[in-house]
Amino acid sequence: MNQNYTLEFHTVLVRLAGFAMSEGAGEKLLALQPSLNESQCRNNMHETTEARKMLDAVGNPPLAMMKELDPILSMVRQGVMLFPEQLVSISQFLSSCRRMKAYLRKSEFLNVDIAFYGGAFHELNELHAEIERSIRNGMVDSSASPALHQVRRKLENAAAAVKTKLADILRRNKAWFADGYVTTRSGRFVLPVKKEYKNQVDGTVIEASGTGSTYFIEPASVRKLQDEITALQLEEEDEIRKILCALTALVEEQIVEIEQNRGHMETLDFIFAKAKLSAQMQAIPVPLTTDRRIIIRQGRHPLLKQESCIPLDFQLGGDYQGIVITGPNTGGKTVALKTVGLLSLMAQSGLHVPAAEGTSFCMNNAVLCDIGDGQSIAENLSTFSSHLTGIIQILERTTDETLVLLDELGSGTDPAEGMGLAIAILDELRRKNCLFVATTHYPQVKEFATQSKGLINARMEFDRDTLKPLYSLSIGEAGESCALHIAERLGFPPHMLKRAYAEAYKPNGTPLPEEAHRFDANAAVDAKPGRPAVPRLKKDAPQKSVQHGGQKFQIGDSVTVYPQKEIGIIFKRSDERGMLGVQIKGKKQFIKHKRLKLLVPATELYPEDYDFSIVFDTVENRKARHRMEKGHQPGLTVTYKEDHDS
Repeated sequence: MNQNYTLEFHTVLVRLAGFAMSEGAGEKLLALQPSLNESQCRNNMHETTEARKMLDAVGNPPLAMMKELDPILSMVRQGVMLFPEQLVSISQFLSSCRRMKAYLRKSEFLNVDIAFYGGAFHELNELHAEIERSIRNGMVDSSASPALHQVRRKLENAAAAVKTKLADILRRNKAWFADGYVTTRSGRFVLPVKKEYKNQVDGTVIEASGTGSTYFIEPASVRKLQDEITALQLEEEDEIRKILCALTALVEEQIVEIEQNRGHMETLDFIFAKAKLSAQMQAIPVPLTTDRRIIIRQGRHPLLKQESCIPLDFQLGGDYQGIVITGPNTGGKTVALKTVGLLSLMAQSGLHVPAAEGTSFCMNNAVLCDIGDGQSIAENLSTFSSHLTGIIQILERTTDETLVLLDELGSGTDPAEGMGLAIAILDELRRKNCLFVATTHYPQVKEFATQSKGLINARMEFDRDTLKPLYSLSIGEAGESCALHIAERLGFPPHMLKRAYAEAYKPNGTPLPEEAHRFDANAAVDAKPGRPAVPRLKKDAPQKSVQHGGQKFQIGDSVTVYPQKEIGIIFKRSDERGMLGVQIKGKKQFIKHKRLKLLVPATELYPEDYDFSIVFDTVENRKARHRMEKGHQPGLTVTYKEDHDS
């Protein structure tokens, strides 16, 4: 699988090449690949940064297009005489070199290394001046040589004499001629004689009109002058050829310097194209290290519209070599996966990335991914077979310096076997000690990530009220598919929801997501004639403490939440499912008791009969509770937002 196309790196390169002025630079940009040399990567990033600095401070550089330059120089090397338009191309290129040299000199105050390219350009002022003096308006000018000037003056005099004689004949015999002016045919001056008068004019018929009604005749009286003009024209052509050969020889004498200038111009074109892409994407330079760590702050996918792109915060490496992302379909998991991979490729190729300060990337010997449906018609492979074939190839190539990205791991086959394969693949990637990110829907895989060293869950946020994906990645918390919830919100019949719950969560050891308990098959239902039964929402069970591992959690206990190792405070005792309310950094969540470890009991933190509403309630809620204690208050409620852990 071509990772450049899967991650759309080739699309970035096409956009990048579009900023190049020269064909050579464009071809090199299209062939740009991540470097495997740390020093080279840093140098490439540094030159992009310097060019962007010059672009912002001094403006666009006067780069030359050089479209015809290489064929022209090739002709010179072969000894072929250059024509005026080709010499003009040489002159225009030399002018661009002079302007580029001035631009670089102007940029020296920025103290950037690229500015010193100015000293490498050859000005070739004498060659430029000679071409400019000799070629004007696309032709050899009369001032190019005294001989050419003299022969052209003779030509003008001879032509004027011919025109005078012919005009005199026209004036004396107007009835003989179809038009009242002198014209030319086959390079000779002629008169347009009517057919019936052709024998009245002594001379040679040079041409006849298409209808045969007009004959173009060269009168005998001007034949001698015409022959003189023909001879002078041959003399003119010979002199022009001498001048063009001399100019071509001058170009040949300076061809090494011209080719060096061409190389410098193409190099600068290559570098400034990267800077122009950086400016368009509002990108920044990022550090590259051999430490196995990726940190992305407010990263944006470069091919999405900025106004609709939700920035990505992401971190991988250190304590966690692998991240398992879960969440609903269309929630942005694949976009997050591609963003991580694409920005990594861009950074390692010396390109700025659209992200915020604090972003950094590690060097990878390869970015291997399996994303998309992958179905191969040519090889007669199903989607699952194609995915598995790709993953096998990825595992064969993966080392401890590889970044691996896997989308919808284990999908496309029997759920139980797909789940088993997904866990086996993750375990193998963990054994290979590479960095990897995978997306999945399997709850067992989430459990595996929770219990395995070096792995961590992440979820794509989802607005449960509007069914709108928020495209925001939250690392450290597992997500859920929200299928039952989405079905309910979309009007799925309640009795079918109950059946779906029973089939999905019948006793098989599968962990129950928070939403599933709302459709418990054992819950009481309201049955009314003519309409299906509707499941009742289960009410909170009487609060009680939970004994786990010798620990009894009480309100006010300070606990450690794993695997993030965050510190929280119990604000609600366990329900019948072992879910406790924990406030972490001001945010209330319901978390399984298995993920909690007692840090400091409430008895050591607070005095007896302490009013915990001071800790857990807002000022508005505390005032409301105080008023309620005095009696019933119509319309008054106490509310707080809860986030349920899966």
